[in-house]
Amino acid sequence: MSDTKQPVIHRVSALDLVVEAWTWPFAETRRAEIAAHFADKQREKPAMWNGRVLLGRNLVFAGDRLSASYFETDFASFLAWRDWGFPDASVFNGFGMGALRCADGAFVLGEMGQHTSNAGRIYFPSGTPDLDDVRDGTVDISGSVVRELEEETGLAPGEYESEPHWHCVYTGPALAMIRLLTVNVPGDAVRKRIERSLATQDQPELSAIHLVRSARDLTSAMPRFVTAFLEAQFAA
Repeated sequence: MSDTKQPVIHRVSALDLVVEAWTWPFAETRRAEIAAHFADKQREKPAMWNGRVLLGRNLVFAGDRLSASYFETDFASFLAWRDWGFPDASVFNGFGMGALRCADGAFVLGEMGQHTSNAGRIYFPSGTPDLDDVRDGTVDISGSVVRELEEETGLAPGEYESEPHWHCVYTGPALAMIRLLTVNVPGDAVRKRIERSLATQDQPELSAIHLVRSARDLTSAMPRFVTAFLEAQFAA
């Protein structure tokens, strides 16, 4: 989940993300290179799996609505596209994020484990959409946020309150659809709770939990779409 352009933040209340059948020319024409690249990555990180993911195209912001079409591809093609500097600019990685804000104002972020494709990166619970996120022919980003948050932190629906709208941070290759989630517990207590949950998992995605209380806590390990969102929150 990298980024290249100066981020732009759109606040929207509706997501219209239709899944369509489409053959990605990049994935077809560079299939052999993609396979070799993924084989190299798998040797470095054997836990990496070439599952199916959903990427976006045809992005439109109109009023308080975001519209786009999504297509299915394999993780190997997505990884090559990301690692090679996003050679097809017509495609973007559009994913949901749950920005967990605690009672004392601290935001909770997770550091990705060494066995993952984003090792060392620090951001909100999230994941590139996959086929489990498809509902009635559309991508259910709300459901994806709930699922990823519970998988990564152990926090279940009912333990936090969700704002109805989305902060969509667009950087070109990445579109982070961020929903603000509020938990009525101080940051240190939330961090300890999540750490206890991680300790019960055989191979947790997260290796550490970070609390961000002000712009001074932002680091270069956080993607630009995350720091742009947090800067806007602190400025407000």
